[in-house]
Amino acid sequence: MTIEAKYGVPTVAIHTDKFDRVVRSVASVNGMAGLRQVFVPQPVMGKSARELRAYVDGKDPLTGRPVMQEVIEGLTAPPSGEGGDRIEYDRSTPRLVEPDTEESLHRLFMENRWTDYLPIVLPTEERVAAMLAATRRKPDEIVGRMRPTHFREAWQYTVEKVAVNAVMAGARPEYFPVILALAATGVSARGSTTSSMAAMAVVNGPIRLEIKMNAGTGALAPYNHANATIGRAYGLLSQNLQGGSVPGLTYMGSQGNNYAYNSITFPENEERSPWEPFHVQHGFRPSDSTVSVFSGCRGTAYTLGIREKHWREHVRNMLRGMDPHVPPVFVLDPITARQFIDRGGFTKKDALIDWIYENAQMPAGEYWDYQLVQNYIYPRATFGEEPWASKLKVAPDQMIQVFKRDDIHVVVVGGETNGYWRIMGATYAKTVSVDDWR
Repeated sequence: MTIEAKYGVPTVAIHTDKFDRVVRSVASVNGMAGLRQVFVPQPVMGKSARELRAYVDGKDPLTGRPVMQEVIEGLTAPPSGEGGDRIEYDRSTPRLVEPDTEESLHRLFMENRWTDYLPIVLPTEERVAAMLAATRRKPDEIVGRMRPTHFREAWQYTVEKVAVNAVMAGARPEYFPVILALAATGVSARGSTTSSMAAMAVVNGPIRLEIKMNAGTGALAPYNHANATIGRAYGLLSQNLQGGSVPGLTYMGSQGNNYAYNSITFPENEERSPWEPFHVQHGFRPSDSTVSVFSGCRGTAYTLGIREKHWREHVRNMLRGMDPHVPPVFVLDPITARQFIDRGGFTKKDALIDWIYENAQMPAGEYWDYQLVQNYIYPRATFGEEPWASKLKVAPDQMIQVFKRDDIHVVVVGGETNGYWRIMGATYAKTVSVDDWR
């Protein structure tokens, strides 16, 4: 779209057939419904050169016409004339739906894809008003903007719209400042990537205790009302306020992700952690209440404790089990956090992060062979972006650091029933004040 719209160069976009609806929708949203598009079969990954050549020499699976004929016609024939101004969707919604039975209203919400298909609490005026009473912010105040993909325009939303989704999730009014802070991040919990990612939210500061969140036994499990409903509200507001999350249209996660039901939402166990809290590392005071969001959650490695004699090899092996495109977040039970101090001497969290950075290594040739690295990192390396450009120049058998040091994070949570811990593949996005939304 950019090549054709900005530079006036005739362009034919080639996609695999699974992306038919989404790419046509994106073109229409950007005022280029007539953008010339050609489709080949899916998949492309893992196919031989001969098989890919057969795609090019074959027929478009959607139109039945020869692929190359469509390409040539697209580059040489006059445009179809379809195009025009950017499509502007009516983003206003009725403040109230028509009165009906409870059963019919639940069906209406599901048919309109306003739910995650679990039962919801119907957002009556009284319930929404009670939610709004938990913040000093006005109902019509803009909270933020969100979108499912980088190619769609971000939609903005108000405090009241966030409150509607908080009620639907079953959240209590006292949780609402945390939910508003999550909405204010602008980071969607319903991202459209084919990799089926989810989000993760970590709460810090006094708010954890005020609303009785669980940072101990079962913190990441369905055993606490605040943990569960805050995370669920984050997902619901993401799909409803960003312009939708519809499989095949605005959601392309190939397998989907069960983490998305409550966005892995939990508070850090600050009281039992041997290190400073996560939000303090990011410039906040211990007395501040915050929520931190991570995206890209889709891979996990887990184990019990760290070995006495071979703990270094143990942790390196776990790191090697992660896809090198997504940085690691060490989610440690307090028992394991203290083991890292006892066996590694990491009295400061930064010292542990330094060790992880130095030891997350693999041969350069192996690193550059990973599909996600080829997709996203290799192009940046060829344009000279560091540190990837330098890593691209080394010999294939030379060991290189896999992650950027600043992309590695550590969070402490758990009830010390045992020293289980995990590495989450997740990308830190930002930390937002909850106090600003009280």
